[in-house]
Amino acid sequence: MGREAYDKVSRLVNCVPGDCENKCSVLHLALVADIVLTTLNAKYIHASFGLRYLLANMGELTERTNLLEFDINQRPLEIVERLLEQEAQIIGFGVYIWNTRQTEEVIALLRKLTPSIKIILGGPEVSYDTQTQSIVQLADCTITGEADLEFARVCSMLLNDEPIEKVTAAPLPSLSDLRLPYHLYNQEDLSHRVIYLEASRGCPFTCEFCLSSVDIPVRAFELNTFLDAMDELLQRGAKEFKFVDRTFNLNMRVSEAILTFFLERYFDGLFLHFEIIPDRLPNGLRTLIRKFPPGALQFEIGIQTFNEEVSKHINRRQNYDKLADNFQFLRNETGVHIHADLIVGLPGETLGSFGEGFNRLIELNPQEIQIGILKRLKGTPIIRHNEEFQMVYSPHPPFEILRNRDLNFEALQTMRRFARYWDLVGNSGNFVESRKLIWADSRSPFRSFLAFSEYLSNRARRRHGIALSALVDFVFGFLTEENAIHPQQAAMTVLKDYQRGGRSDIPMALREFVDGEQTSSGKRISAPKRQARHGATVSTH
Repeated sequence: MGREAYDKVSRLVNCVPGDCENKCSVLHLALVADIVLTTLNAKYIHASFGLRYLLANMGELTERTNLLEFDINQRPLEIVERLLEQEAQIIGFGVYIWNTRQTEEVIALLRKLTPSIKIILGGPEVSYDTQTQSIVQLADCTITGEADLEFARVCSMLLNDEPIEKVTAAPLPSLSDLRLPYHLYNQEDLSHRVIYLEASRGCPFTCEFCLSSVDIPVRAFELNTFLDAMDELLQRGAKEFKFVDRTFNLNMRVSEAILTFFLERYFDGLFLHFEIIPDRLPNGLRTLIRKFPPGALQFEIGIQTFNEEVSKHINRRQNYDKLADNFQFLRNETGVHIHADLIVGLPGETLGSFGEGFNRLIELNPQEIQIGILKRLKGTPIIRHNEEFQMVYSPHPPFEILRNRDLNFEALQTMRRFARYWDLVGNSGNFVESRKLIWADSRSPFRSFLAFSEYLSNRARRRHGIALSALVDFVFGFLTEENAIHPQQAAMTVLKDYQRGGRSDIPMALREFVDGEQTSSGKRISAPKRQARHGATVSTH
């Protein structure tokens, strides 16, 4: 590396988030950067877990390896410039469903500018269907599978001018052979980014839409070694821990030990995220969960469908009675924040059956309902249903379903809007009470919110970039125009929600209907009551 480039990269190491004009993160700085590990994260806040594993296991090549992270919103030419400053012989890219297109553009530019650089790819998006991917053709080598150890071996061969395979399958590593990467989270990561962890890999289930269905068997890291690494992170100031284990509550001994570890070290601000099996919460685990204060635990619970026939189609096994009982326990007896998932577009799922599942989930009352559109992830066996259910997917990332036998394109577009507007109104926390008024007099929250979704779509004409003030106006308009809720009741409910987060102002659309009322900010306002601009009139009946 030249002195000028070295000085420039050195300045990047100490950059302050938000102040760095280069908007990239340099984790490890070697005097000779023969190898660069890089990826384009979805957002700056996401720290690449996979690349840190690779760097932790580079062995004798560690001091010749740098790790640079970018995000998908940065311009490819700027990313190329940062990479070329390293003067590396090898660049390894982590490829994921969210960054394939941008990564391919970066690699194509590198090929034009410096064809001598060796390009290695890895990650889930290039671990399957390698023969059909243009990005694979641009690379010198693609490593499929878990490349924690294989990447260093391939780099060593390239540096020694040894021949390598165009595509090489990494042998499944023994977790006891891996050096854990948690020491590579630096203070910038601990302060400003999501910290990812895993106590195990793999999943015992065979849900056909999920890449974890091919990731068998389940393997656990040595527990004491893992907990020692967690203790080090805590000592360094880590507060938020996001576990990526697919089934955290599969092994009760391990999950109880981890919860006990964090409970014994609990402090205000500690936050733990786990993905759990929805129908598996035995008494020992319940006892521990009860002891955590509200807001300390978040459980991601993938239900995906309440339709038992659909569950059979996709080889998903779950006990819905136990699931409901576990939800009731978590909502009534703990402070756990529940993030529950449903998927639109599964084979055999109609709009009606999805709506019934949504209604059941509303009754179970999780704090968040994530509505996802089915994606055809490479390597998943969901494609076996293509002919019977006429599954048609987009050829471009993220490969979402476009239509199938039971949902045409228009219906799926409607559900894409539904999902987006649910995030803005149902999940945002800005309309906690107002959203209930959307389906207050309805037996089907799904159909009521679907009507609101179409109302909002017809007026906003877009799914993104809707300001909160505009959303307040739209929610108030729907409640008064479509649901015939008294304007003053609707206005006070929406205002209460709006000011829940500490806002003290009163949106213009609500002012004329809260005359003389006490607001959450302690202010009283007075304004003449007059006919609503949405067509509703103020009355006293």
